[in-house]
Amino acid sequence: MKDSTLYHIIRLMRPRQWLKNTSLFAGIFFAEQFFNIVELTKVTEGFVVFSIVASGVYIFNDIIDLPRDSKHPVKKNRPIPSKKISVELASILSLLFIVTGILLATKINIYFTLAVIAYVIMQLFYTLFFKNVIIVDALIVAFGFVIRVFAGALAISINISSWLVLATIGLALLLAFGKRKSELTLVKGLSNGDSIVTRPILNRYPESLLDSMISTSASFTMITYSLFAFLVSPVESSRFFSSFLPVTLSSPKWMMLTIPIVIYGVARYLYVIYEKNEGESPERVLLSDYPLLFAVSLWVFITFLIYYVIT
Repeated sequence: MKDSTLYHIIRLMRPRQWLKNTSLFAGIFFAEQFFNIVELTKVTEGFVVFSIVASGVYIFNDIIDLPRDSKHPVKKNRPIPSKKISVELASILSLLFIVTGILLATKINIYFTLAVIAYVIMQLFYTLFFKNVIIVDALIVAFGFVIRVFAGALAISINISSWLVLATIGLALLLAFGKRKSELTLVKGLSNGDSIVTRPILNRYPESLLDSMISTSASFTMITYSLFAFLVSPVESSRFFSSFLPVTLSSPKWMMLTIPIVIYGVARYLYVIYEKNEGESPERVLLSDYPLLFAVSLWVFITFLIYYVIT
């Protein structure tokens, strides 16, 4: 199975990266419409569309980065550099996925379609030009998450909190700069201190700048999320829970209970970057670092209770 073309095509699509597209569900979740089957179906379709389109973009990126990936200590094992998938087949798959995704997006609505097209154009420009522009590369990665959040809301025509968008930007910047830091550490470690020219942008990032931006992004994430939790939190409890609460807690800002979890999650990610020298692949870290995975799962569980059980 591992030697089959289908297996390497699936690897080329990077299904692990589809985790990023779960941000489309943020709008419907916080709008308390998650169990509205009609609306949930639309957002799920949007998730599928973004996954298909993103895979097409990833393949295009791998084609463009082939010369550099061939010299990378890890990326050289990807399907195209390892010659498991030809450039010709990869080009066909990339175009097929992108076109198919856009066509499927038109089935949802015009605004969602425009968001998908904007995402594709931005990612193509990122791959061709902005990937090698210091700081701008991280900003585009962050904006990609913002587009996803808005696309999920556009799919069902609902409003989203500005503070949620700002917290998303902060988290995306933290992941982007953390990824750069981990890539730089990996390359230096495997080259015995010598710089391997696999990604020119790494040579342009001073470690002090990365450390500053990681610290700033982490602080920005915690502050904006705290404001989101305070300003958007449900304030009324169900009659069942209210009967057990004292007057002092009759209308609490329940979402503020999740702030310590977010602070721990951010701190744990910083630990992963600086002490474990991981973080080159944020989605892999999320699935492999059990304390971080537990923190995310606990946040989802408590937030679900707050929005759909307690209030």
